[in-house]
Amino acid sequence: MRGLAAWAAVGLGIAVPVVLAAGSPLLAWREPVYIAAGFAGIFALGRMLLQPLLAAGLLPLVPRALGRRVHVWTGSALVALVLLHVGGLWITSPPDVVDALLLVSPTPFSAWGVVAMWAVFGAAGLAVLPRRMGPRVWRRAHTAAVVLAVIGTAVHAVQIEGVMEPVTRALLCAGVLGATGWAVWTLRAWAPRRRA
Repeated sequence: MRGLAAWAAVGLGIAVPVVLAAGSPLLAWREPVYIAAGFAGIFALGRMLLQPLLAAGLLPLVPRALGRRVHVWTGSALVALVLLHVGGLWITSPPDVVDALLLVSPTPFSAWGVVAMWAVFGAAGLAVLPRRMGPRVWRRAHTAAVVLAVIGTAVHAVQIEGVMEPVTRALLCAGVLGATGWAVWTLRAWAPRRRA
């Protein structure tokens, strides 16, 4: 029952913000492409709650080996969602996306979004490249990219006054930060190598 309760909490933490965002009156004035781009961002935020839990084997009823395999696939889905988010915004307003990418946008959340985007790409790139740098260095680099992506995404999300309901958005961001911190602590990527 404890495992099912944990899964229910994770599921509700992801689903409730999406459902409330879908009922936002602000959607009535948005173009379909803009709406799709926005929800790609919301789904990406929800995916970030699952990623660290899968990587560290912290989800009940999911063996760590299976969780890590699923982690790879959900990581690929996360990259696709980020591309859909940015691509949709590009279609609706290319100048705003250019300003954001050049870090000259007047809106602070844009810079955080760009930082988070490149950190997601960096973490994914490290995941698919050969690990010639050694497992310890690789884990530290991947962990650093993930932490930067999570912090950047959380700050990006809470600063946007959009369709997401503020309380559930804040709770989801807190959950993502907490799950990532828990996973980093569990995996101990920064711990020094033990001497024999």
